Amino acid sequence: MVYLHIGEPKTGSTHLQQVMWRNRAALARAGVMLPGPRPLAHWRATQDLREVEQLPNDPIGPHAGAWERLVRQALRAPRVAVISHELLSAASAAQARRAVESFGEAEVHVVLCVRDFATLLPAEWQESVKHRSTRSWTDWLRDVIDDESPAADRRQWWFWRVHDSLEILRIWSAGLPSARVHVVTVPPRGSAPDVLWHRFAKVIGADHEDVDLTRAPVNASLGLTEAEFLRRLNLELPEELPDWLYMRMVKDVVANTALAARSKAERLELPRERFEWARRESERVAAGLRLSGFDIVGDLDDLVPDEPLGSRSPVDVGDDELLVPSLTATTALLTAVAATQGVSLEPAASADSLGSKTPSRLKRAVIAMSLRSQTVHRVRRGYWHATNAVRRTRRITTDRSA
Repeated sequence: MVYLHIGEPKTGSTHLQQVMWRNRAALARAGVMLPGPRPLAHWRATQDLREVEQLPNDPIGPHAGAWERLVRQALRAPRVAVISHELLSAASAAQARRAVESFGEAEVHVVLCVRDFATLLPAEWQESVKHRSTRSWTDWLRDVIDDESPAADRRQWWFWRVHDSLEILRIWSAGLPSARVHVVTVPPRGSAPDVLWHRFAKVIGADHEDVDLTRAPVNASLGLTEAEFLRRLNLELPEELPDWLYMRMVKDVVANTALAARSKAERLELPRERFEWARRESERVAAGLRLSGFDIVGDLDDLVPDEPLGSRSPVDVGDDELLVPSLTATTALLTAVAATQGVSLEPAASADSLGSKTPSRLKRAVIAMSLRSQTVHRVRRGYWHATNAVRRTRRITTDRSA
């Protein structure tokens, strides 16, 4: 039995994936397997399935054949295999058909998480900014709601390719019994943090397992000021900066780590004048799901948003308010760069854990060279994964012998 968790983005997918991967051993003991060595394998397989063209300087390595490799491993699962990536929601009808048919006679299920539009829109704008977009909040909303939403083929635009829920379900449910198509509603803001996991786990048959949710905290979103700072930073960055370097240093280090950690950040809310559209669109999706015959896990009322709380627009953010996020970002970047030069700005846990407080001259040279060379970066990344795999194996062996 294979469960394909196909999205949508910004519906808690990263949190669910972290829960599964960080509790991989416990799930495996219960017969729920995650094929592939690490989460990156599911992303690469998704890129391969969707026939996404790779940039020539991509340090990740080739995607070709990644989907079939993951399929072969999934088919070896003793009971259940779960393949999870939110970008599967962007697959075309032909790609979705290929995905399902690649499992042959195995029983395939599709899982889609759906969220109300009033909270989805701010989350997706922030995500677009974290992917180098320079469009303002106001312009982005106008594009998505006024220009793209009424179009007959709105899936030609990215937002609707991954958030036109009923069309995504139509594409992926073709040829599948409706009982094998599961729709998980994202619980409303203020719900207990474990609700989404329990809904999802109920679908894949893991809700009764001993899963430690504290190992995978819910992802923090950017605040209003932090998102606007990042957008303005994008405006200043040279086009020549490679996307892979942006993702590594700006998205991961600055946005997802440093800026997202600001607990007192002001939340971005949907403008009141856009709320009626969000409510109508959410009600349309909920009504379609009621008639679909699919397995609905959760409450369809969760898809109908509450009245907006109201907030400032990012355009109202003054230059003086950008000082703290800019200092936070600069500190995070310098710390990351220092690490590539062998300088640790955090106290060493112990001499045993590091071997020595200061990396060797050779190690510092390799780290510095990996910043300049994609080939060296790939080799270093492969060595890192291999070393971690050996450490995990030793740890498991030690635990079993204890």
